[in-house]
Amino acid sequence: MGLIKTIKKILNRTPPHSKNKSSDQKNPLKNRIQENFLMVKETLGNSSDLVSREIRIGKTKKMKAGILYIDGLTDANAVNNFIMETLMINMGEIEVGEAFFSHPNQLQLLKDAVLTVGEIQEVRDFETLYTSMLSGDTAILLDGYSQGFTISLKGGKDRGVAEPTTQTVIRGPRDGFTENIRTNTALIRRKINNPNLWLETKKIGTQTKTNVSIMYIKGIVNDKIVEEVHRRLDRIEIDGILESGYIEELIQDETFSPFPTIFNTERPDVIAAGLLEGRVAILADGTPFVLLVPTLFVSFFQTAEDYYQRGDIATLIRMIRFLSLFIALLAPSLYIAITTFHQEMIPTTLLVSLAAQREGVPFPAFIEAIIMEVTFEILREAGIRMPKAVGQSVSIVGALVIGTAAVEAGIISAAMVIVVSITAISNFVFPAFNMAISIRILRFGMMFLAASFGFYGITLGLIAMVLHLCSLRSFGVPYMSPFAPFNMTDQKDAIFRVPWWGMFSRPRLISQKNIRREQNPPTAKPEPDQRYNQE
Repeated sequence: MGLIKTIKKILNRTPPHSKNKSSDQKNPLKNRIQENFLMVKETLGNSSDLVSREIRIGKTKKMKAGILYIDGLTDANAVNNFIMETLMINMGEIEVGEAFFSHPNQLQLLKDAVLTVGEIQEVRDFETLYTSMLSGDTAILLDGYSQGFTISLKGGKDRGVAEPTTQTVIRGPRDGFTENIRTNTALIRRKINNPNLWLETKKIGTQTKTNVSIMYIKGIVNDKIVEEVHRRLDRIEIDGILESGYIEELIQDETFSPFPTIFNTERPDVIAAGLLEGRVAILADGTPFVLLVPTLFVSFFQTAEDYYQRGDIATLIRMIRFLSLFIALLAPSLYIAITTFHQEMIPTTLLVSLAAQREGVPFPAFIEAIIMEVTFEILREAGIRMPKAVGQSVSIVGALVIGTAAVEAGIISAAMVIVVSITAISNFVFPAFNMAISIRILRFGMMFLAASFGFYGITLGLIAMVLHLCSLRSFGVPYMSPFAPFNMTDQKDAIFRVPWWGMFSRPRLISQKNIRREQNPPTAKPEPDQRYNQE
């Protein structure tokens, strides 16, 4: 009875004048269902996954309606339960008489009083119709109207929420992003239950029309950063976006830099923590990797687990990561420089041992290092591309067999095998895979400088690298912050990680408003429980 009263109230309304206006679209819909069906089928090439159904609705079956959707992208059961059943069965049971069919705006009546679904959008042209259908929406067209509705009933098979495979933790949440952008936004909203968490979506790609969303916390984020993100996304003109790496390469600050200036992760807790610091998250449909801007150099050496462990433990682990950075970058080049130019720096006993090992080696240290590094890179790639069941075994066994055989054959010295091995292991310590690749690239340059100029070449290379790092910016924020420019307040979460009661402020160069993270003033330690101080 409530549905009948609602329909009768709408019947008594005066139809809005805007409905009488002609569409200003270039390719508007026709007012005949068959013509619209024919146009859609021709455009889609009579694709077999296009489902088109013409039905008659109402008690007298006088009105014709058309339903269009793509099989596999739309939930067919939802279409049957919420659209087909409503229009063909429930509408026939409603006794509204001839007034319904004589009403001048029956399409609006269906939207307001009949269809029991949530998201309904009006469509007036074929371009919007195609975009909605190919995104998983269902289209409803009414005979005699040059407009229709698209209903969000997305379905299809999606990969469930599982543990991230590239950024694992010992202690922390086990949920990771999926390829469905709506699932990803929901995972973030579960972490941040705040109405100020805003979400803006746009379509990028002339062919794929991929949904790309921007998330940020209003009141914490710097508005200039949000405007810059919008500006860079709006200037993208490309056929398609198949992964967030497309966007990362198109909006990054520096094109010809080995260092990544945009952070990516598949962990919702990392994105939530970044949003709480005033950063902006960029999500692309079809990929589990979400971008986070602006980013800093130290961000690539921090993990989510740093904030779930005690501060002293997290600080120790971070120091190990930065030590691994220098080992992965400089270990082969230091060995080459010392053995080639600066033998006087080696203790006599060790120098005699190295000379004995290299007695039968026909190549200089630089060529040795190049051979071993290239061999290990090939083994690494082979282990990644091979099936998981045998990939790890092949990489480990291959490294052992090749290293041992090369030493026994007299091609490589044993010390070089040790240096290359510790270098490769240190490279695996990096939490961010893209930063590890950057260090691998720079390592070859350092080896060349060491072979050419010794320690002088390594020093020049480090100076050039530091100057380049200090010149980088990520969406207007200095890349080497809080070291350059130096900010004492932000040192609490750089190399060191102070306890949570000392993390009282957000990064100043990222969030320039609402700096205070904790409402209570910072203290040297938590207040003791007064119950245990009573005599």
